[in-house]
Amino acid sequence: MATSLTGAAALAAVADVRRRCRLAGEPDPLDEAADLRVRHHDLGEAWVTADGFAMRAAGGLDLAVAPACRRAGLGRRLAEDACRRAGELTAWSHGDSPAARALASRLGFEAVRELWVMRRRSSELPPVEIPADVTIRHFTDGDADALLAVNAAAFADHPEQGALDLDGLRQRMAEPWFDPADLLLAVADDGTLLGFHWTKRHDERHGEVYVVGVSPAAQGRGLGRVLTVAGLHHLAERGIGEVLLYVESDNDPARRLYSSLGFGHAAADTHVQYRRVCSDVSSEVGRSPARVRSEPGPISSGGTGPTSVLALFP
Repeated sequence: MATSLTGAAALAAVADVRRRCRLAGEPDPLDEAADLRVRHHDLGEAWVTADGFAMRAAGGLDLAVAPACRRAGLGRRLAEDACRRAGELTAWSHGDSPAARALASRLGFEAVRELWVMRRRSSELPPVEIPADVTIRHFTDGDADALLAVNAAAFADHPEQGALDLDGLRQRMAEPWFDPADLLLAVADDGTLLGFHWTKRHDERHGEVYVVGVSPAAQGRGLGRVLTVAGLHHLAERGIGEVLLYVESDNDPARRLYSSLGFGHAAADTHVQYRRVCSDVSSEVGRSPARVRSEPGPISSGGTGPTSVLALFP
């Protein structure tokens, strides 16, 4: 492979490959966390060409090849270069494709997690039934500490969302899409924050249940459902026609809740996380090629929230 680009040239090439993926109708190959790093000019450990890139940072791998340049071996070479150094590594795959599984197996990765995308139209919503001792209002600057505390408690076992800190919160609030009115809080009569629903508007017609979190001390009262429905109404009132969300495939209570609210899931909307745990990958890289029918496009590492979903396209 040609010498990797660096500096401003590498940043420009990464931006161009992402643009070409989006123009082909594919999701952005970088998740939210990786996008924030790149926009702060941090590519991590990177292998970049004009037509594809691989980046290692924070224990994750992001890889993408421009659609017109696939099936020529570039993605495999980038992946092998990025995986040559030993160490634990994770990567997500948009869609559970045979090509993704074949490349993951070749490089010593195993599937460890599945994330579902669920969707519904914003019409014919159930009514919002708010308990008498609870008020739902939007976020203000003075709520940051309480929000982070509830988030940490609610997502104590979640590897990405539970790690959100004040710097990460400020970064997201600095994003063009952030509007404090889109972050709904459920507050008790004494001012205690019980839970929150952070909605996100992707464009004029598409929105997201970005994060729903309920304090463990307030669980069992149905506040997750109340907050979710309140957020759906909030998005609908702003003209959003379709709402999506991300949920762990093994989170049965959450999946049942979202299904009862009219969200559906299609098999193509399943994302798979792969993990490699090994001390020496030199024996894996350089073996005879696996039988992969098509070259993978984007691969990405896990990020900090439900939108942090990665891509691996056949």
